[in-house]
Amino acid sequence: MIGVVSVGAVVGVLLVGLVVLLRRPADTRSVLRWSALVITVLVAAALTPFTVDDSGAAAGYLLGVPVAAAVLPVLAQRLGRLTVAADLVAALVITGWGLLLGLGIGGAFLPAVALLLASAIITRSLRRSGDQPGGSVPTGAVG
Repeated sequence: MIGVVSVGAVVGVLLVGLVVLLRRPADTRSVLRWSALVITVLVAAALTPFTVDDSGAAAGYLLGVPVAAAVLPVLAQRLGRLTVAADLVAALVITGWGLLLGLGIGGAFLPAVALLLASAIITRSLRRSGDQPGGSVPTGAVG
């Protein structure tokens, strides 16, 4: 079961990557953050029956920590503050949680980390190039 869910998460991340590369959405960072959240929630939902059978009441936090971490970048984006930090913290928490769980059910959450890291990298590169969050023309450029 865990293997199927993990493969599904990897396929989901690859599909998001293809969509981003081919369609080039206006707000790529938003697409990456929301996709990471959706994939994380779907992984948690798929693993819920298995985790409840195996761990009982502990399933709430075993599956809830990665979901809560994936919500952070979306909330930071809505608030317009500390988005790179939120992406990196969420990626770190999900990775740490996956390793802590011995790459059992936690390993299924790891593919979403790639989307969060990509979002952080894109945001940093846009800031360095001088692009504004909502546009594609560098500041100071004449249209």
